[in-house]
This record gives sequence, C-alpha cells and structure tokens, in this order.
Amino acid sequence: MKNQKELFGHPAGLYILFFTELWERFSYYGMRALLVLFLVASASGVNPGFGWTKVEALSLYGIYTALVYISSIPGGILADKWLGQKKAVMLGGWLLVAGHGILAVQAEWAFYVGIGLIIAGVGCLKPNISTMVGGLYPAGDDRRDKGFTIFYIGINVGALLAGVIVGSVGVTYGWHYGFGLAGIGMAIGQIVFLFGQKYLVGIGEATKALPEAERLAMNKPLTKIEKDRMIVMFLSFLMIIVFWGAFEQAGGLMNLYADEKTNRMIDFLNFEVPAPWFQSVNSFFIITLGTVIAAFWYKRKKKGKEASSILKMALGIIIMGWGFLFMSAASMQYQADGSSAMYWLVLAYLFHTVGELCASPVALSYVTKLAPLKYASLMMGAYFAATGMGNYVAGWVGEWSQSAGELEIFTGIAIFCTLFGLLILLFLKPLKRLAHGAEDFSAETMTLKDNKS
Repeated sequence: MKNQKELFGHPAGLYILFFTELWERFSYYGMRALLVLFLVASASGVNPGFGWTKVEALSLYGIYTALVYISSIPGGILADKWLGQKKAVMLGGWLLVAGHGILAVQAEWAFYVGIGLIIAGVGCLKPNISTMVGGLYPAGDDRRDKGFTIFYIGINVGALLAGVIVGSVGVTYGWHYGFGLAGIGMAIGQIVFLFGQKYLVGIGEATKALPEAERLAMNKPLTKIEKDRMIVMFLSFLMIIVFWGAFEQAGGLMNLYADEKTNRMIDFLNFEVPAPWFQSVNSFFIITLGTVIAAFWYKRKKKGKEASSILKMALGIIIMGWGFLFMSAASMQYQADGSSAMYWLVLAYLFHTVGELCASPVALSYVTKLAPLKYASLMMGAYFAATGMGNYVAGWVGEWSQSAGELEIFTGIAIFCTLFGLLILLFLKPLKRLAHGAEDFSAETMTLKDNKS
C-alpha cells in the first residue's frame, strides 16, 4: 500500500473499484427492478411474463435476494483460503456476465440457470470488492469512511442508471431485452477491473502471495481484543438484518405499490412515469446527499462529538423507519381516493436514503475496522449474509402484507424500527467498549498492541 498513486485525496485504486462496482450494481439492480414485475406479468400478453400471483412473486424475490447475499459467505471463504479477493472478484464478474446473458434467453430453464449464476457471481464479487476498498487504507486512516462513501456513491450511480435505462427497456421492448442489457453493463465493469490492475498491486492478494510476516500474523489465535470486536461485529449484523428487512420493501411491496396504486401521470407532459423508475429515486438521493452526510459525520467526529458507527446505524434504522410513515399516508389516500400521489413515494425514499447513508456505507467500513485480517473476507461475507437475511425478511413481510394490509404493514415497520433503534442507543456505551477503540483516529496504535498480545 506504500507509495500508492492518489487521485482527489484517495488511492487511485478506489476509483477502479468504484467503476467496477458501479457496473456490477447496474446489472444487479436492473434485473431487480424488473424481476417482480416480470413474474406477475401475464404469460399471454404483449410483453409476456410468468403470470405468477403476487404472493408467489414476492416469495421468490425474498428467496433470490437472500441467496444473492448469503452466497457471500462461501465467496469470502474462497477468497480467504485460496484465491484472494482480487481473483475472487474476477471470477464473480465472469459468472455475472454469463448469468445476465443467459437471462436474455426467453425460456424458463434460462431464467433459473441465469439467476443461479448471478447468485454465485455476486457471492464471489460483492464481499471481496468491499474488502479490497478497506485494504486501500492503512489502520487508523481517517479517510476510510469517506472512501467507502465514495464507493457507495458508485453503487448508486449504477442503481440509478439501472432503474431508468434497464427498467425502461424491459417495460417498453421486452423483459428479456432488459435482462440482456444488464449483462452488457456487467461486461463493461469486468473490462474496467481488468484494465485497472496496475492500481491494485498488493491489494486483495491470495494468502500465499503475502509477505511472510503477514502470513505468520494470520496464523496466530485471536486475541481478547479481537474476540470482543467479533462479538460487537455480530451484534451489528443483527442491526443490518433489521435495516434491510425494512428497506428492501423497495424492490417488492413498494415496487408493486408504484405500479398498481400510484397515480404516475404527469398531466402537463401527458406522460406516465414507468414504475421501475422509482427504483432510481433512492440512488438519486444517495448521489446528491452522500458526500454531504459523510462530511457532517466527519466534522462531528473531528470536533470530538459522538460519531461512532453504532450510533450512525441506530439512527439510520430510525430515520429509515420514519420513511414508511409516508407510505402509511399514501395507503390512507388510496383508501379514500382510489389512488395515491407520487410524492409520497419520493418522500419515503428520501428518508430511506438518509437512513441508508447513516447505516450502510458505515457498516461496510466498520467490518473492515473490526475483522481480524485472516477472516477479513469471511466477515465481509457474513455482513452480506446478514443483508441477505434482511432481504428474506423483506420478502416475507411483503407476502404477509397481502393478508394483513399495506397500511398496517407500513405503520408497523415504522414503529418497530423506531423502537429497535432506541434500544440500540441504550446500549451504545458497552457496545463501543467491545470495539476497543477500533474507530479512533489513533487505531493504528491499537492494532500494533493487538499484534503484540
């Protein structure tokens, strides 16, 4: 990591990973924006789908999105024990290109083979590219959180483009054209990664390629401090499950709500906004607000005020939960008038975005601070597995809403997230003690002490 070329105050390798992940997310979120709508579309229409019921579609959505992230555990193990993060990312990229390409074939077998390859591809790529971002920064480097926010903006540029471009192509020209376009995006990401290798020298290498001193440190048993940090990290995974269990209503329940119960007409333009476009609203807000919120927390920490990752994640859950109150309002308007206004969805996504920016990129950075070196990719895989469990919970909640009622579900999510976030805040100090100063600007000193323990 010594003498790395820098660009805009960060290692140049960050921007290679930024653009690789941008196109990977373009492919993933493009497919995600179309999945439920494709599954419920009539099998005999102009743009035929599978003609499934909403319950069946939301069930598959929950299982698929859960498996996409749970596969990060074997992907992390593969990197830690054999390939290294860099080669695992490369393998994941090729699997994704193949998976999205096969989805372009209009056949049932192609659908299941395609999503199977996507699950395996994301499992190899997602945890390991995030771990590589952390590897660009030495211990105690106060740029790490900001670097992850920049990386996170890349994710959402891809998601923004996906919702608008892939969503429009899928709805207008055919679902499978949209799926194929997502595959082209992933191919571009793979090309970026291949040509950016010179900026990633020494980052994400296989264990056998590391210097002998680092290999010996990775074979040592965990210290007391490392064990405590593992405990608080696993507790943070519970927070991630709750966060994504609520947030991921975006691709399922809220996607259907936008399609069926929202008045999407812009009268003075005589234009109806396609439902998949709302999948890009969150990404738009992340791109416009990401650096602002990151700068707020950075300045707060510099002033010596409370700005721990646990605090940010707890507040993120609360703020995101409040966004569902706007969906409650939308449901009441629908019950009264037979349709609801678009601004309710936009306001909901605004609050979801602020909550996400407080919780998600911070959690990514937090894992790289707490995880022992020899378990770096595995712990990032466990983080994404927690995300996957949250996605599964989201699918289950979406199914439940079909009988419980959307107003009750939206309001219930808001109340639960608020209470859960407040509970975490009550235990903030003991949770911080378990981290043993991993987030201090002087954390490099703590790391040296750990290695001597």
